[in-house]
Amino acid sequence: MSKVTIVGAGLAGSEAAYLAASLGVDVDLYEMKKVRKSPAHHSDGFAELVCSNSLRAASTENAIGLLKEELRQLGSLIMEAADRSAVPAGGALAVDREEFSSYITGKITSHPRISVFHEEMEKIPSDGIVIIATGPLTDGALYDSIREMTGCDDLHFFDAAAPIVSLESIDMTKAFRQSRYGKGGDDYINCPMNRDEYIAFREALVTAERAEVKDFDREIVFEGCMPIETMASRGEDTMRFGPLKPVGLVDPRTGEEPYACLQLRQDDRAGTMYNLVGFQTRLKWPEQKRVFGMIPGLEYAEYLRYGVMHRNTYINSPQLLTPHYEMRKRHGLFFAGQMTGVEGYIESTASGFVAGYYAAMEALGVSDVIEPSQVTVIGSMANYVADSRLKSFVPMNANFGLVAPYPAKFKGKDKKKQKNQAIASRALEAVGEAASKINGMRCSDGV
Repeated sequence: MSKVTIVGAGLAGSEAAYLAASLGVDVDLYEMKKVRKSPAHHSDGFAELVCSNSLRAASTENAIGLLKEELRQLGSLIMEAADRSAVPAGGALAVDREEFSSYITGKITSHPRISVFHEEMEKIPSDGIVIIATGPLTDGALYDSIREMTGCDDLHFFDAAAPIVSLESIDMTKAFRQSRYGKGGDDYINCPMNRDEYIAFREALVTAERAEVKDFDREIVFEGCMPIETMASRGEDTMRFGPLKPVGLVDPRTGEEPYACLQLRQDDRAGTMYNLVGFQTRLKWPEQKRVFGMIPGLEYAEYLRYGVMHRNTYINSPQLLTPHYEMRKRHGLFFAGQMTGVEGYIESTASGFVAGYYAAMEALGVSDVIEPSQVTVIGSMANYVADSRLKSFVPMNANFGLVAPYPAKFKGKDKKKQKNQAIASRALEAVGEAASKINGMRCSDGV
């Protein structure tokens, strides 16, 4: 039996280490924080929550809430710690961050199969079963090693992303499907604006409240990812010659070219998610909903992901990884956490669980493994980051747009609630089957 080496004791690395050890595998866990901390970290504890103490929605009618419940059934250490350290937060799950980290640190450091090394790993180990879970601020020699391993063009800096909305929330009585000059079919959804609508939108955009970007996030800013509000401030017509250009489009309601037009592009295979093309932004989330809601067709848009701006290093996972979060070109080398393109605390945890499971199975020599299911949130994320057909890959939070569509149609005022409940029931049934197999393999005494 082989051991597993894990680099990074954040949420993903901690989850992977504890799962592999509980399955009877020896783990060497490397964490550098006692030697050197990144600008985002402050404590020496494992699984440190560097931003909010909220783990977001608790209800399984929400994708992130369902993902948490899937992880609970699978015996997640992170969810165990979260439930134990929970503080009042309405419909969300929030934690006492120190208690949360302390609990996880204690469970890992006391586990007889986990050896912790407080040192900086400067390169990817050349052999053995390895999980890299060092987070989006990976730098220095290890960064160079990862870049060499993945190829120079496969390591990206991500500093801005446009919002993504659900298809069903777009008002198609105002929007229309069309490609510029009729080329490429009806691939885009277009939201036309007349002059008055455009002027009002631009005024709201340039005066809207922006989210602060920490100093360490200011290091890398790409002109190609210019926030839409910055573009708007450069001149009245700048956006009309950029992402809001109307040329080549005809509004079927008027038979004429709009004064300005936002295009939305399909963002998933199922066609349930659409991103606002060219709308990278650093507006605060409530401001995004308010200001972008002034665009005809988006008045009641449901945001599956708000636009964000921050420094974030991630690999081009669809070209590099399998749904096991394993490198296609090097068997036994896994990646986990935000570096894979999953966004968020629980999403990182889920990637760590998946990578930890398959790394452990490799170490144990088990070939009959459970494959990630598209009907679950945890499985749909694994399949998303490994989808080699994606032409443009961007980090993603958990959302129902990634999950396999539910076959039945629902009617009535609460049809969305009914659909989400059905998706959750289907997912938890699938997870329950996987959990019984995984939990049945766990070593009760750690050895």
